[in-house]
Amino acid sequence: MSTRLTYHGAASFEIVGPTHRILIDPFLSQNPLAPCAPDELETPDVILVSHAAFDHYGDTAAIAKRTGAPVVCDAAVRAMLIDEGVSPDQVSATTWGIVVEAAGLPIRPVECHHWSSGTLSDGRQVVGNPIAFIVETEPGVRIYHYGDTCIFDMRLIGELYRPTVGLLGCTLPRELSHLIPGPATFLTGEMDADEAARTAEMLGLEIAVACHYLAKDAEVDRFLELVPKYDTTGRRQVVAPEVGQTLVVDGSDWTLEEAAA
Repeated sequence: MSTRLTYHGAASFEIVGPTHRILIDPFLSQNPLAPCAPDELETPDVILVSHAAFDHYGDTAAIAKRTGAPVVCDAAVRAMLIDEGVSPDQVSATTWGIVVEAAGLPIRPVECHHWSSGTLSDGRQVVGNPIAFIVETEPGVRIYHYGDTCIFDMRLIGELYRPTVGLLGCTLPRELSHLIPGPATFLTGEMDADEAARTAEMLGLEIAVACHYLAKDAEVDRFLELVPKYDTTGRRQVVAPEVGQTLVVDGSDWTLEEAAA
């Protein structure tokens, strides 16, 4: 058995295990490097959305309406999806600690230090609780998606739930900076390379996967250098996929397939 994780850019992954197809934070139509369009995706068994930011919420509504796939998210994202015409019966809101099951897949929401805020069509603001997720695609392959969290003490998450693969933001997609209103220039993402590498150690990961970029930058390179520095096991592996590449995880080993032409 193996699990395939295709990187769509930003924090978006399509994860295909032996029994489930999981779509996380599907940001495609506004992504200049997206490897596919939203309507080209196969029907997922479940869509997970970490929070309401445009580069995470992305094309969730369109994909959910086209495929009928269930969505697990926070309260703000649920309100936004319903506002866009997704059936309320199709969307489950949860928060840290409240484990849910969708399409037969247990989904564990865990602590995420960020925000989740969006605007409905009538101008009302909605606020929710951002989520990091842990899912087990097959025995021994437990995937942690960071949900855009900043660094905090994550050792207990590692001890309790023992994720093996971590999808960790270590920079920010600078190509999208023009879409962010306001006068400030963002210098880092929610975690920089050093913080993300330390997070891999706190979680006890076997494979640390960089994300939250479209094109690799110096912070991604620094993440690749720093993960081994903080590794007390001597076994941790680290990878930074290109947008469109697929990471194939087989136990504690991985291979990286070239992006489809």
